[in-house]
Amino acid sequence: MEKQSKPNTPEQTPVIELRHVDKHYGQLHVLKDINLSVKKGEVVVIIGPSGSGKSTLCRTINRMETINSGEILIDGTAIPQEGKELARLRAQVGMVFQSFNLFAHKTILDNVTLGPTDVLHVPKKEAREEAIKLLKRVGVDTQAAKLPAQLSGGQQQRVAIARSLAMHPKAILFDEPTSALDPEMIGEVLDVMTELAKEGMTMVVVTHEMNFARRVADRVIFMDGGAIIEENTPEEFFTHPNTQRAQDFLNSIKNH
Repeated sequence: MEKQSKPNTPEQTPVIELRHVDKHYGQLHVLKDINLSVKKGEVVVIIGPSGSGKSTLCRTINRMETINSGEILIDGTAIPQEGKELARLRAQVGMVFQSFNLFAHKTILDNVTLGPTDVLHVPKKEAREEAIKLLKRVGVDTQAAKLPAQLSGGQQQRVAIARSLAMHPKAILFDEPTSALDPEMIGEVLDVMTELAKEGMTMVVVTHEMNFARRVADRVIFMDGGAIIEENTPEEFFTHPNTQRAQDFLNSIKNH
């Protein structure tokens, strides 16, 4: 099924906005003058060769990585470097990692209820009821009493998505969510992400899954050498890339 394009509402405040963001690791300039805005309900997929800065960009959005200059805004409010306001804004942006990052010693149900009860101060009973609904939504409600190690990688990643949804985020960042999974598990995670996109969740996705990018993205961002080289609709990007670097990248993927 083709994704419906969403109407453009220029007056709308972007959910996520990066303005002239730069980041260095010592001498290495890993993000170079990044400007990006993501509208409510938009799915932005970031692709590019290894080491191009994709994951670093994703992790700077909720300040898991600090930046050297520029600013990052959530719903029009600049994210500070530290303090209560940082914690409040960070709670509004979910994050799903490559390596699941579940608490190994807690049950699946506890993993999902922890954020709402500790951070949002949701009553335990209410948090548990919602957690069960979310686990059902991602297809792992029968695993609620188990520990993460008793689940497959694909199931763990779906729990991680449920955990993110439990915080009622304004947007979810996905940092290569399928790259640690066996091939047969990738589809089950991408299916959940596709459903979220259809439901209007604002998403920024760093991925190597080009079919997902083509099918689900509203916009594809191509990064190389720490910079955004190109951005376009999936249709335009995959059929008529504007730069030689993007063309070379797409050719290298086709040849694998």
